[in-house]
Amino acid sequence: MVAMFFSEAGARPWTWEASPSEHKKWVEVFKACDEDNKGYLSREDFKVAVIMLFGYKPSKIEADFAMSSVNPNASGILLEEFLSIVRKKKEVRLHWNEIRHIFTAFDRHYRGYLTLEDFKTAFKQVAPKLSERTVLDVFREVDQDSDGLVSFRDFEYAMNYGQNEA
Repeated sequence: MVAMFFSEAGARPWTWEASPSEHKKWVEVFKACDEDNKGYLSREDFKVAVIMLFGYKPSKIEADFAMSSVNPNASGILLEEFLSIVRKKKEVRLHWNEIRHIFTAFDRHYRGYLTLEDFKTAFKQVAPKLSERTVLDVFREVDQDSDGLVSFRDFEYAMNYGQNEA
């Protein structure tokens, strides 16, 4: 049902590409963090690069995951691997921000949750041809715990599920 809603509402799979200036910045950060110009980032170099680009120190799990993606014959993260990791991180962050923005637009009373009335009001504005029945069906499906309220977590799950299914 959620996938049907996204289809009827004209949703498309979420895509994003880095601008040339952003790509250049990532390369510059890689070079700045590549101590001794060895051609790769060590675990510590990678952590510094994430701090420079995203403003937080990656957890041990995140660093382990990044390092596990490295070619076993390499001593660290090569530039192309780094660019791929950064692109994916940026894409996920932008997608999450987009979902948060949509949720906030629906939450006109700033309560931190959505009601059926919030859904009806929003859909009258953005998809006026959707039937009330469809809006009700979507609301019920998004309301994971059937309490009549949609939390951001419920909404985020539905948006990601819908995008993967559309």
